[in-house]
Amino acid sequence: MDRVANVIDISHHNSIVDFTALKNQGVLGVIHKATQGARYADPMYDKRRQFATDAGLLWGAYAFNTGQDPKVQVGNFLAHADPDENTLVALDFEDNPGNQMTLSQAIDWLNCCADQLGRLPVFYSGNRIKDLLGLHADAEFGKHRLWLAQYGPTPVVQASWQKPWLWQYSERGSFSGTDGYIDLNFYDGTIEQLTAEWAS
Repeated sequence: MDRVANVIDISHHNSIVDFTALKNQGVLGVIHKATQGARYADPMYDKRRQFATDAGLLWGAYAFNTGQDPKVQVGNFLAHADPDENTLVALDFEDNPGNQMTLSQAIDWLNCCADQLGRLPVFYSGNRIKDLLGLHADAEFGKHRLWLAQYGPTPVVQASWQKPWLWQYSERGSFSGTDGYIDLNFYDGTIEQLTAEWAS
């Protein structure tokens, strides 16, 4: 599959110097870590949101999972991410040893967030959801757009989805305007389609 990194995801661990330079290199959207669990908030989120939107980039926010009460996690996320109607929201359901969200907690998080937002969050996962669900197609997870984490040449989704909505295919991207590696994501569609679907 031909692909280009038209979306990146970052946190305070990444060094971003120039969001306009990113846009000039073909990046269309940025998804930034907003929170982790019930209390933590990423200190760079608000400042970078302004820089990114000023540069004309689509903006998204994700919550990194923990084993804490999902409703409390959602409250922390919505308070700090402060998503407007144009903000993509996502749950990051990946391995977090020692403080891991369960499948039922993930469903609770997604449902609670959807109830408060009035739209369905995006679900980010890769090996973890495949390991836990195996060959079972789960309609509750499958109704959410899948942001697939799978490094390599071909995306392989769990049985709850037919294809990824967004594919994180590398963690070793490099751009002018950044220092260090950046996660690369591919959206298989036009700019107009991505914009229309971004926060839907």
